[in-house]
Amino acid sequence: MRQEVEKALEKIREFLRMDGGDIELVDVSDDGVVQVKLLGACAGCPFSAQTVQMRVEKTLMEEVPGVTKVENVAALTA
Repeated sequence: MRQEVEKALEKIREFLRMDGGDIELVDVSDDGVVQVKLLGACAGCPFSAQTVQMRVEKTLMEEVPGVTKVENVAALTA
């Protein structure tokens, strides 16, 4: 599943890079939880939670069977 997630993230990266950001895949668990880290301008953006939920999670769940949730690990440690 990790390869499929990476492929789908490439589409999302194009969107994020337009605003000076990027995204890194941290982990994909056996139960379909994908952990990502927003980078660049996206890391400190006040809308990062919405970006992860509305853009990243939605895209991954549509394109990669088995994805159940997406977590921004930077937000979990902040």
